[in-house]
Amino acid sequence: MARNTYKQDEQLEEPFNIRHILRASVYIKKYLRYMLIALILSGIGGAFGYLAPFITRRALDVAVPNKDRQLLYTLVLLLALVYIVSVIFTTIRSRLMVNASQNIIYDIRKDLFAHLQQLPFQYYDDRPHGKILIRVVNYVNSVSDMLSNGLISIILESFNLLFIVIFMFVIDVQLSLVVMCGVPILAFFMLWIKNKQRKAWQAVSNKNSNLNAYLQENIVGARITQIFAREDENAETFKHLSADCRNTWFTAVRYTNLVWPGIDTISVFVRAAIFVFGLIIFGSGSKSLGTIVAISSYASMFWQPIMNLGNIFNNFINNIAYLERIFETIDEPVEVKDAEGAVELAPIKGEVTFENVSFSYDTSKEVLHNVSFSVKPGESIALVGPTGAGKSTIVNLLSRFYNIDSGCVKIDGQDISKVTLKSLRSQMGIMMQDSFLFSGNIEDNIRYGKLDATEEEIIRASKSVCADEFISEMPNKYKTEVRERGSALSEGQKQLISFARTLLSDPAILILDEATSSIDVRTETALQKGLDAMLKGRTSFIIAHRLSTIRNCDRIMYVDHGKIMESGSHDELMAMKGYYYKLYTAQD
Repeated sequence: MARNTYKQDEQLEEPFNIRHILRASVYIKKYLRYMLIALILSGIGGAFGYLAPFITRRALDVAVPNKDRQLLYTLVLLLALVYIVSVIFTTIRSRLMVNASQNIIYDIRKDLFAHLQQLPFQYYDDRPHGKILIRVVNYVNSVSDMLSNGLISIILESFNLLFIVIFMFVIDVQLSLVVMCGVPILAFFMLWIKNKQRKAWQAVSNKNSNLNAYLQENIVGARITQIFAREDENAETFKHLSADCRNTWFTAVRYTNLVWPGIDTISVFVRAAIFVFGLIIFGSGSKSLGTIVAISSYASMFWQPIMNLGNIFNNFINNIAYLERIFETIDEPVEVKDAEGAVELAPIKGEVTFENVSFSYDTSKEVLHNVSFSVKPGESIALVGPTGAGKSTIVNLLSRFYNIDSGCVKIDGQDISKVTLKSLRSQMGIMMQDSFLFSGNIEDNIRYGKLDATEEEIIRASKSVCADEFISEMPNKYKTEVRERGSALSEGQKQLISFARTLLSDPAILILDEATSSIDVRTETALQKGLDAMLKGRTSFIIAHRLSTIRNCDRIMYVDHGKIMESGSHDELMAMKGYYYKLYTAQD
């Protein structure tokens, strides 16, 4: 099953399109000055290089026949100077282009990450995280040189080609026409290979993306793999995905490797034709040795920019699919965002109102249907019911992680769809079942809830939720390093640290979604005192399957089939002997 999931390729919706390159110009404009300087330096260096055949022709036709040593020495020194100047200018140009390329990488990656931070939960629910990661890292690296050095090289090599043609025709028109006869053959060859290359490298992009997604998920799920003894099956799946990458790469490289030999073969035949026409067909003695050698040198130069253009074109074909993927991610709509004219939400008192709220994650099934309820400031609400009933959906909509389909959610009488997300979420504390910790130390993870918090505030928050006890026993206490996702800590310890982080942010509305599920009973009993202090004066929503933990809530709502089936205190609901009564007695 896993293998089939990761063998699904993303399909490009359109063929090669120049508009992707034009759109990328927004990243090029900032560094256009560096690129223009590089272009000028390359042009000057190239112009000096094109003098070499003229100098060679002068040496062969004048200095050598006349045995003019002084002229020969002068021409040799001049030839050396030409190459030195060309190398110096090329080196400076290379450094400028590296600078521009790295800055373009930085800008694209910064925009990608900023956009990913705004995308809704639904985007991450629908995609393997490895496929998202490869776009930010690998794809950006791949296209940066194309956007900087590649575009400049196209302009430069085009000018080089023009200058070479002019120099050739100045020396000899007939032999220059012989050289130009190879151009139609080359054009036909390049058109033939274009589409094959693009399709082949698109396949490589897809297979690498599949492999990266599978690898990332298996690293994260390594424990589950070992628990179920799935090592051999996973290795087999990885072998097939790796084989797909290898085979598609070999196919793509076969087409890529045809470009240079194809151009080189055409170049060899053309240069051979120069000598045949120059020495035989146009008549013996009609062309001087210097002229033939000079035209042959220019012919070699003529094919070099064409080969370079072919290589650049090859690079464009290879990387245009990556550029499309990058823009595809940037174009992903931010469905949950500040509405036009959104205002700052004033300090929250805690009144919450749902008015006929309906919601579905997709069109196939409605999760909530016309849900309505009101919560007073400071009231604690427990949401209970079977799995998939819509409990977490209610708190997710209150935090505006998703847009509702219809109805209205209000806080203190203010429609939350008309306030800024930052002013809303900054006043809410949300504790999920999965207590995510970032790489760094424990203190940094707790301070994440309030970046300007003092050390004393961090310790006080930790003591309130019973986290200080185990933190103080660690070798480096609050400076103890936390590995990726807190792998060195138990689930209970991670949840307590997350509690401290949430408490430190001092939220007006508190949401606990199965937040104590990984805490043992003894710790939970001690933590309850801290939670009581944490809930005091705050509107709170608590989702818990252990019903004993929510008995003291002001109100309990039983959620099922996308509706509030029952609502009341623990005693009231037990007296009704309805849904809640059956659920509670089933746990006794």
